[in-house]
Amino acid sequence: MINLPNLVFALLMGFLMSATITFATTFARIGFTENFFWVWFEVWLVAYPVAIAGILVYKPIASHITAIIIRKIKT
Repeated sequence: MINLPNLVFALLMGFLMSATITFATTFARIGFTENFFWVWFEVWLVAYPVAIAGILVYKPIASHITAIIIRKIKT
């Protein structure tokens, strides 16, 4: 079940990460052309929902694995 804090986190982190990564990769691929922002926006529209879904699915898994690693480091 998705709780509100996890949903808000996924929306915010998904926005920030997808915007940053799509900006960088679009710039690396086409450079700063006159239609850069339009191309970037089109790519971001696909990446944002994928990022949100990924965060919601992977956050609990990553948190669990992180806890295991930290416990092993401390022992």
